[in-house]
Amino acid sequence: MKGTLDTQYDAIINYSYGIFRDKLADYGPNWLLLRPASLVDDIWRKVRRIRTLEEHGGVRKIDEGRDVEFVGVINYSLIYLIQHSGFPGIPSAEEVLRDLSVLDRIRTQDILDAYQKAAAQVKELLLKKNFDYGDAWKSMEPCSLTDQVVVRVCRVKSLLAKGGAKVSDGVDAQLMDIINFSVFALIRMDSPLFGI
Repeated sequence: MKGTLDTQYDAIINYSYGIFRDKLADYGPNWLLLRPASLVDDIWRKVRRIRTLEEHGGVRKIDEGRDVEFVGVINYSLIYLIQHSGFPGIPSAEEVLRDLSVLDRIRTQDILDAYQKAAAQVKELLLKKNFDYGDAWKSMEPCSLTDQVVVRVCRVKSLLAKGGAKVSDGVDAQLMDIINFSVFALIRMDSPLFGI
């Protein structure tokens, strides 16, 4: 994938956003009903398949490859951030559970705006950390990038089970790292999905 990290991130997020937008049109924002552990399990399911595909040398029984699964990891992570970050126009799970008709009254544009804002926050963190770490991800093995995602999903599961962090970064920071390591993995894969 050619371009700067900035433009590569944008290409990957734009593709992921298109998938998110299209699925939102098909299903609506029913993911607002998912509890935190369920969203994290969706991320875990995707990253577990990525690791399995790596361990099997890319041999698979269904057509979707690691690149599609990393996009799923990105989108589920952004969904979690949208659901739990108090973006304007996004009701809480409790509000939706009290009255399912709330789902029908959510403005699609509010959800899409929240996605873009969350993705912009993640990008800002990515660029800062990449400056401090000096492109270290470029010399990492592809499986190491996947393992970094695996570890952070396990950290999120642990933080949720314990009710939060005492001294370490919280769930949101871990999810941002999950997204950023997924972006790094996709750049390294040079997937044709992103058009650059």
